[in-house]
Amino acid sequence: MTPALPPAPQRRLFTRSRVERVTLGLIGLGLLMMAQPFFMVLFTYSLLVTLIGTVGFALSNYLPE
Repeated sequence: MTPALPPAPQRRLFTRSRVERVTLGLIGLGLLMMAQPFFMVLFTYSLLVTLIGTVGFALSNYLPE
């Protein structure tokens, strides 16, 4: 009989580093949307995008490495 192989390591979708990168990107995108003078629609949603990024960054502290 052959010995049992150890289980393969699972890749996690929501790791701290990935979520931090995405949320920092959202914060930056929200700031760019706020600063641009061309499209009122982008300015309208800029605060929402920035807030989602900020809350996501704060919550990423509770995710595993």
